[in-house]
Amino acid sequence: MNTDTSVPRPRISGVEGKPMDASDSALYATLMKEAPAGFAFFDTGLGCRRVNDALARLLGVATGDLQDRRPAESLPEELATAFETALRKVLAEDRPLADVDLTVSGPPAVPRPAEPADAGTTASGEAPGGGDPHAEPGAATSNGPDPAAEPADSATVRTDSDTPGRLLGDERILTCSWLPSHGPDGKLLGVVLTALDVTERRRAEEVIRRKEQRYRSLVEASSQVVWVAAPAGGVIDDAPEWRAITGQTQDDYATDGWLAVVHPEDKPRIESIWRDCVEDNRVFETNYRIRTKSGTYRHFDVRAVPIWQGESVIEWVGANTDVTGQREAEEMRGRLTEQLSAAALRTARLQQATSMLAEALTVSQVVQVITEVGRSAIGADYSAVALLDDDKLRLSIVAPSQPGAERDGEGRGGSRDDFKVSDQTVMSVAVRESRPFLAEHPDSLRLQLGRDEAGLFLQHTEERAWVGLPLLAAGAPIGALRFSFTRPREITEEERVFLEALAGQCALAVERALLFEREHKTAEELQRSLLPSDLPQLPGMQLAARYNPATRHVQVGGDWYDVFRLPDDRLAVAVGDVMGKGVLAAAGMGRVRNALRALALNDPRPAAVLAGLDRLFSATEDEEQFTTVAYAVIDPETGKGAFSNAGHPPPLLISPDTPARVSTREAGTPLGWPSQRQQTSFSIETGNTVVFYSDGLVENRRRGVDVGLEELVSVAADAPPEVVGDPERLVDFLVDRMLAGYEQVDDVTVLALHVPPKSA
Repeated sequence: MNTDTSVPRPRISGVEGKPMDASDSALYATLMKEAPAGFAFFDTGLGCRRVNDALARLLGVATGDLQDRRPAESLPEELATAFETALRKVLAEDRPLADVDLTVSGPPAVPRPAEPADAGTTASGEAPGGGDPHAEPGAATSNGPDPAAEPADSATVRTDSDTPGRLLGDERILTCSWLPSHGPDGKLLGVVLTALDVTERRRAEEVIRRKEQRYRSLVEASSQVVWVAAPAGGVIDDAPEWRAITGQTQDDYATDGWLAVVHPEDKPRIESIWRDCVEDNRVFETNYRIRTKSGTYRHFDVRAVPIWQGESVIEWVGANTDVTGQREAEEMRGRLTEQLSAAALRTARLQQATSMLAEALTVSQVVQVITEVGRSAIGADYSAVALLDDDKLRLSIVAPSQPGAERDGEGRGGSRDDFKVSDQTVMSVAVRESRPFLAEHPDSLRLQLGRDEAGLFLQHTEERAWVGLPLLAAGAPIGALRFSFTRPREITEEERVFLEALAGQCALAVERALLFEREHKTAEELQRSLLPSDLPQLPGMQLAARYNPATRHVQVGGDWYDVFRLPDDRLAVAVGDVMGKGVLAAAGMGRVRNALRALALNDPRPAAVLAGLDRLFSATEDEEQFTTVAYAVIDPETGKGAFSNAGHPPPLLISPDTPARVSTREAGTPLGWPSQRQQTSFSIETGNTVVFYSDGLVENRRRGVDVGLEELVSVAADAPPEVVGDPERLVDFLVDRMLAGYEQVDDVTVLALHVPPKSA
């Protein structure tokens, strides 16, 4: 049988000694020439008797270099040693040696072109002409040089760039198996070698192994703990890293899984979320607290994803990340933010309190501001301000300005309005020692005040924490500020600083309010002394007057009125307003009032009196001085009289038969402005009322004079008949209605003359 082989082959018999048929010959030729796996047969002397082209290529040598030679004669030393060691082991033990990986270096040999079949090659594989099968590679035979004997450097060289991911250089990995071969009689004839190139597979396995190593390293470096769960959510694999954290045994973890160590407060929520995610096959992502083996709890973020195979989930893979440090940092940052926000809020409230205290004119208003600030800034349930008396021996609680505001108790029984500085109370101690008094709970109060004093006090109060602060002016106490709480309350250092600053502002406000009250009282008494102490009592005419000083000023104002009897029994009525505030305005008012009385006694006619005042002003007053006067002379018996106006608001006329109205007579110029003074005759009919007033009644910062006059007429029209018929009630009605909803910034003077109906 002729075959196209590259080495001489012996004649081979078929099964049971029969010659090989054509199919056996084709199979043998295919295995020798085309098979991707390498095959070789070594005799008991380690000589290579048969070898196929694939093995030659895998080893990187020519086929002829291997034929009839021992490995040591044809292969590199290290590879030859491995081959011969394996051959000896199989021959000695007569059993296979399988799946041994060998690394082969150097380029593989170029496959030799197939030789055309001719009569020169026999089935036995002997070369015509008696060529020496043991000739050196590349040696010429009788048929010429053997193409398979080309030098190894003619092989194709593979580099790393040719095949990414390969081993360095041209190393190849061969998986070799050596199998003992026996004859029909069972005698060991040699060893059969099979070799497969597994380089690519080993490289892929190495890539996977390195990826797994990198993944594990990444997980370990990132403090992540990975776990695997079954499609239904149960445990399927052990998680040693997880158990190292939680202290669970392998049996505990296999039975109860990771849910067993979730914080009891978090467990219901986590179980519900995990169950829903497993049912819907959606990503499980949340956070919870885990009990560690030390018994403490740590915060973990978890994310688990379903692993799909086709349309089914085959398992869940989850990763837990310990975020305790991050959570603690966030909590610390949150606490710092809260503290900074609280400090900023207290600063803003202190600024607001300072602004509110600056507008508080009385001590009661100061107490009201402190009450509001104490509630909003530190959550105080009660607050109080107490002031020292002139002898510095007693403290008196100041009531807030708003009705219904609480009055904090102090001293025995908790309800006294005044007490001694020597008493054992929160405020007394703060005043005596000129330092803050803090009692965060009743035991602290007993310790500082004494059990008897504190015990009696606690029997009559629901308070359970106290703060007392001295009010110091120029370093000396003028009173005390007190806050209390209905529950134990710790005062932080930041709050203490805030309260001390608040007490300082309160002391300034109290001192300013005390000065205001003294000055205001003095000013009001001075101004009232310049007004008539009482009005004339006339049988046919009723008179009523009101004077309301401005609420925002302590200076003496310039509003005034006067009613007096003339020598002829007629009645002189005057209402005026001197521009400005203070002593100068009061002095001007006094001069105008006294001059008017003197002029009226000489010549009571209104025009003559105003002309005389003009001459006085021109001679004695500054040009900038602005003064208005409305002056009338009335006969009480008849109601007839004369009227003259020097720039003052027009009188209001109220009649039961006609609508209320203001006089339409043109007002003259203010005093001191040269003009021809005119006077008008008038008559007050029975049942009618004439009202004189100052501009403070109709004009303010939000309402002009014209609008104010219209409102005055409207208010008068709404007055009930019983009010119109009583001047006392009428002036109160007009003042209350006209000032309602407006801040009074100017003095208000109202004078009403009413002629009652004659009795039957």
